[in-house]
Amino acid sequence: MLNYLIRRIGIALLTLWLVTFVVYGLIRFMPGTPLTTDPAMMDPNRQISPAEIARLEKLYGIDKPWHVGYWKWFGNAVQLDFGSSIPRNNKPVLSLIAERAPATLLLSVTSLLLTYVLSIPLGLWATAKSGTLAERTVSTVLYGLYSLPSFVAALYLQLLFYVKLGWLPLYGLTSDNYSQLSTAGKAWDIMLHAAMPIACFTYASLAYYSRFIRANMQEVIRQDYIRTARSKGVGRTAVLWKHAFRNTLIPLVTLLGLTLPSLLSGAVILEQIFVWPGMGRLYFESIQQRDYDTIMGLTLMFSVLTLAGQLLADLLYAVVDPRVTYS
Repeated sequence: MLNYLIRRIGIALLTLWLVTFVVYGLIRFMPGTPLTTDPAMMDPNRQISPAEIARLEKLYGIDKPWHVGYWKWFGNAVQLDFGSSIPRNNKPVLSLIAERAPATLLLSVTSLLLTYVLSIPLGLWATAKSGTLAERTVSTVLYGLYSLPSFVAALYLQLLFYVKLGWLPLYGLTSDNYSQLSTAGKAWDIMLHAAMPIACFTYASLAYYSRFIRANMQEVIRQDYIRTARSKGVGRTAVLWKHAFRNTLIPLVTLLGLTLPSLLSGAVILEQIFVWPGMGRLYFESIQQRDYDTIMGLTLMFSVLTLAGQLLADLLYAVVDPRVTYS
């Protein structure tokens, strides 16, 4: 196991270096710089000489070739210094991420919990009722939901619950009078604002996971040991939960590991529609503003989470299936 972990960590470090090297090169080749995309710098009423721009580029280290800039960033990152955001008044990148992470986690964690809590019973129920009218109806509805783009669903939800019914806020994380509310009132206000984004984050995953579980269960229940358990008089519920479902956990664990990056990555389009101050929106804004340090900090974080999720999935294999070893 130790040799396996050392090998995987070594491969992960090499992968991280390659990802950051390529991404840094790509963003430095994009037209513009953090200075030329700053509205304050481009204000026609504010005369800034080329010499002043050159001085600022030298001050921030963006006057050097991209490969020199990369090694400077890499050296700082090794020391856990991820730089600062030039368009955001030199605010540290870690502070920006810490500000945006809670809003994204509110959506992603809630959505993930709802997905698993609902999809597992739904997938098992679809297996038990396979071929019935009710199961086919539910499967058709789930297939339709999975085919519906989340941004289209977001617009329909806004039309229904804000324009027509007026039950939910249109966008944002909090209301204008948030600071005047009680603790319970603040929690309720955030929940109302998060309701539509959470629904958009959840429905497609719910449809996919429930169909995924059903497909794997359909394959498992045809195995000989399932027929043996039934012939011994084991009840249908026990067969599904104790025998069949446990043997479908490996592909489910794989999906669980791969969802780790999505916990903090957010969704760019949905966060734009709902004006949600999350990580996806921060990434999009950073690309628009050519905010090199913020882009690299977020890229590094997402890459680490992706590799950690894959490693976690591999390690969990041995937990759910004792036949899997890493010796």
